[in-house]
Amino acid sequence: MNYNKLFSDELKNIHNANTFKYETALEGPQDGKVRVNKKNVIMLAANNYLGMSNNPIVRKGAINGIKKYGYGLASVRFLCGTQTIHLELEKLIAEFIGTEDVILFSSCFAANNAFFASLTNEKIGFDNYRDVIYTDQLNHASIIDGLRLCKQETTDKRIYRHADMKHLQEILKEDKTKNYRFRIIASDGVFSMEGDLAPIDKLVKIAKENSALLFVDDCHALGVCGKTGRGTSEHFNVFGKIDVISGTLGKAIGGALGGFIGGSKDLIAFLRQKSRPYTFSNSIPPAVVGGSIAALKLLKSKPSIVSKLQKNTAYFRKKISELGFTIIPGIHPVVPVMLGEAEVAQKMSQELLKHRVYVKGLWFPVVPKGEARLRVQISAAHSKKNLDDALKSFKVVGRKLGII
Repeated sequence: MNYNKLFSDELKNIHNANTFKYETALEGPQDGKVRVNKKNVIMLAANNYLGMSNNPIVRKGAINGIKKYGYGLASVRFLCGTQTIHLELEKLIAEFIGTEDVILFSSCFAANNAFFASLTNEKIGFDNYRDVIYTDQLNHASIIDGLRLCKQETTDKRIYRHADMKHLQEILKEDKTKNYRFRIIASDGVFSMEGDLAPIDKLVKIAKENSALLFVDDCHALGVCGKTGRGTSEHFNVFGKIDVISGTLGKAIGGALGGFIGGSKDLIAFLRQKSRPYTFSNSIPPAVVGGSIAALKLLKSKPSIVSKLQKNTAYFRKKISELGFTIIPGIHPVVPVMLGEAEVAQKMSQELLKHRVYVKGLWFPVVPKGEARLRVQISAAHSKKNLDDALKSFKVVGRKLGII
């Protein structure tokens, strides 16, 4: 078998469909404007919601982390990979998101994988048991892959229509008489492809009524939603009422890497003992921990950064709609510009870069067929001029391609 020919043929198919994902190298730090091909371009593709990826305070925190605690730990947490700053960061995050405790992971992808497998694959209190997980149709790939790690012989999975609380309640009612050990409702707080928010207040109520654990992945909400950026629980006035929250340090909170799960003290202690991605992965390096601590402290001391992001978002959403582009309505800085076909999204992305706007196209299987789009992402690092210049480029390219 010529394995390389299989790879080569598939790559040709991707190229022929004009859906090959190109990597565009930045010639400097991530920011509201970046350097690409020796030109300054407006960045509209980053999860850098609060502009902290290149913030001098965050950079100083990372440098101080290295100076005091070194480059890396060469260990998992329970051997010799825990430093006092790891404990400090976990305490800061727990206070910020409203949970009793927090456990750090190398990424939120790893955190989500750890949560579902750790709970459902362990014989906690029962020799014979079944669990059930109710998951939103549009949940992130990390939740989907986390569910795949749950053993089929002990875990049932139910998919409810996107943000459809009536459908969720119907499925819960059908399962009411079944003797499940864990009932877990899982949802993104913000759905990253659509930029829409889950009805968290309703989910809290439904979970309580059905004696279910509510799990929310708030990666795209932390630092973004709510008056002080504490996420969807703050936005929906249910702060402290979500059972389990997962999140990331790789988006608004510094933009480096690392994830976490927040929950009760007993749940977090259990995960420290049982979650495989925690037990078998190196701990987060001191530079990232130091930078993340600085980012969280900066956010707590200057919530005006959040209000600037929200103001920028409202402005861009209004103006891009006025130009005639179709977007998914909402309030989140993820602004999907709907284009339909992958080839159109690819072409528009390439043309916009020529006009000094960096934004990427998304298509199947990341989004459903026929729903290709540009995922514009607004940042507090953008000035009004940045946004106006980007909008001018969208107008020129949109007309050139016959989209508006």
